[in-house]
Amino acid sequence: MEILKPDELREKFNDPWVAPYEKVLTMVDGDKVEIVEYHPCISGSHWLLHQYKNNSDLIDDAYRDGNKHVYKCHIGCSPVDLKASFSAAGINEIQVIDDEVKVTHSGLAGAGVGAGMCRGMGKGVKYVELMESGGGSKEGKATVVTPKLEKVVIGVDDTDTKDAGATWTMTHNLGVELADEGFEYLDHIIVQLYPHNPHKTQNCVSIALTFAVESEKKDALVNRVIEILKRDSLSDKTAIAILEGLDIPKKLREYSIKTKSGMMDIETAEKTAEELDIDLIAVTGNQGKVGALAALGLYDDVEEAVKAYNNE
Repeated sequence: MEILKPDELREKFNDPWVAPYEKVLTMVDGDKVEIVEYHPCISGSHWLLHQYKNNSDLIDDAYRDGNKHVYKCHIGCSPVDLKASFSAAGINEIQVIDDEVKVTHSGLAGAGVGAGMCRGMGKGVKYVELMESGGGSKEGKATVVTPKLEKVVIGVDDTDTKDAGATWTMTHNLGVELADEGFEYLDHIIVQLYPHNPHKTQNCVSIALTFAVESEKKDALVNRVIEILKRDSLSDKTAIAILEGLDIPKKLREYSIKTKSGMMDIETAEKTAEELDIDLIAVTGNQGKVGALAALGLYDDVEEAVKAYNNE
């Protein structure tokens, strides 16, 4: 077994049959682990997602968004029975040791090359424990080691006015600014709220921004979001809600659905957030609390998030 850092892998395997991943991030919440990988290909990577999702007992769910693969997993050990074409790649073991997450991959032929060498060259990887390099008809096997991160989802609403602004663009630019500062900005989800809300500016949507952060940087992330919103928001109603971890409470999703299908008041939003131990913060005002909290309940279900309910 060789222990190699990304730069050492690139130097040793500077070959046309190695395509480096862009980035690998791993978030942990109890015994649950969410792996986010940015594959070097786009639609071609769907083959790999299919193999992993169907052949790895440690993967509870998985989806692809462009070249971004998301694997929702649990800690454990369950070796993949490799068979060419049918069971060509997967995750054998997931461990969390102190501040590191160790994910052991195996695969046949090209999938074996991806197991360690391609992943190991991506940003976010600390090092790989390379057991077999793969390629040809050989098996590849490696443990990819990344820092232990946590997921933070921030719901935002009411940053614009009837005359100017757009919450979806402003919040995306906020995410990009934070990414430039070193925070891992993962996603931006638009959540359609009740279309007939008299308080709306026009389309009546709120936004959920997702981040992967080190535990000690969570407060800094939230503080920067507040600072930027105070600087850039055009509204006196802006608020945020903060969800930590990998689970969405059932009651939170129910609240979000109700906020999509009918009117919701600030008091109910505040009571729901308090019961679920979710921070609900008025940045420039309280009205945005309703939509900010609603964004959190559907950030992981984009098909439901975008639906408009015509309940007049």
